[in-house]
Amino acid sequence: MTEPHPRRAAVTGIGVVAPNGASTESFWKSTQEGLSALGPVTREGCEHLPLRVAGEVREFEPSAAVEERYLVQTDRFTHFALAATDLALDDARLGQADTGEAPYSVGVVTAAGSGGGEFGQRELQRLWGKGSRFVGPYQSIAWFYAASTGQVSIRRGFKGPCSVVASDEAGGLDALAHAARAVRRGTDVIVAGATEAPLAPYSVVCQLGYEELSTCDDPERAYRPFTQGACGFVPAEGGAMFVVEAESTARERGARVRATLAGHAATFTGASRWELSREGLVEAIRAALADAGCAPEEIDVVFADALGVPEADRAEALAIADALGAHGRRVPVTAPKTGIGRGYGAAPVLDSAAAVLAMEHGLIPPTPHVVDVCHDLDLVTGRARPAELRTALVLSRGLMGSNSALVLRHGATGAS
Repeated sequence: MTEPHPRRAAVTGIGVVAPNGASTESFWKSTQEGLSALGPVTREGCEHLPLRVAGEVREFEPSAAVEERYLVQTDRFTHFALAATDLALDDARLGQADTGEAPYSVGVVTAAGSGGGEFGQRELQRLWGKGSRFVGPYQSIAWFYAASTGQVSIRRGFKGPCSVVASDEAGGLDALAHAARAVRRGTDVIVAGATEAPLAPYSVVCQLGYEELSTCDDPERAYRPFTQGACGFVPAEGGAMFVVEAESTARERGARVRATLAGHAATFTGASRWELSREGLVEAIRAALADAGCAPEEIDVVFADALGVPEADRAEALAIADALGAHGRRVPVTAPKTGIGRGYGAAPVLDSAAAVLAMEHGLIPPTPHVVDVCHDLDLVTGRARPAELRTALVLSRGLMGSNSALVLRHGATGAS
């Protein structure tokens, strides 16, 4: 195993806006209790579409979280990012005065798969219904998947390295890894994460081409990975943002180190080639463990990708066993996203937030809606399971073939 990185990347702040809670605290409360936020799709214009169940963020008022001048030039997915960033910075105790003195020392990296579908659709309707003079000037940027990185950096005055990761659902983990590498190279702070808002009519129609999408109309049965009744996934909106900084400097300023981003790796196996994703995940897990200097038996919990497609679920279960050896059949596995939906690029970031919180509370959250597990996994169902958690493995796969694995260490593990 490799030696730990000299500039270890620490998570000092987490901000969450999710279907089961519009704050990190409410998200964790619902997650640990195994509460489900899945329900009928109610977004305007979606009523007649075949997608019947999703995870909607209902307890969120954009105007209460974001200034009007940013609201009018951004889409809902960026509203989530701006609000979650505020929560993360507050959690890290990094105010405007702290970051404003050295703006080039703070960067931003986000991931997004669907972009600003609601904003884009509205402006296109104006184009075809009224004419080009009625299209707003922000149509050129608000729909773009890079919009959240740009608006977070502009609004907060962050002028350090800024980037966008476009690697499918797995992009959420890749964005956190990108942040960790930037910190290791010398950047003081990176705000990183992913948010999505894929429930506008145009966005939903695009998703209907995915064979893996569940069109079941029963929230209790629409998303049940690792079971005989698995019939696909349901989408979700929302996401999470993290403050990532060098562990040494975080401790110097008295910040709470919630976790360290210990290791990461990514592979690619092709769109919907789920049998091949077994090999891709194995390689990603092994490389992430090597990057973290972590032995397989050190993994205390796995947050699964949990697609909800029988072939994909089987591949993931086998990949965990392949990569972790005998320990892979004993390690607790969970998929709390079955209670909120699979938020594309935001899904693994929300899993990462849940993993950090699980390690802090010594509690593995359950997998809602799942009772009849049909794979050789120790899947946590029913209720949360108490456990001493020092190291977590988060997995993600994209519909287009990306695979990613992230190793997180509990903050106390790296304490000096």
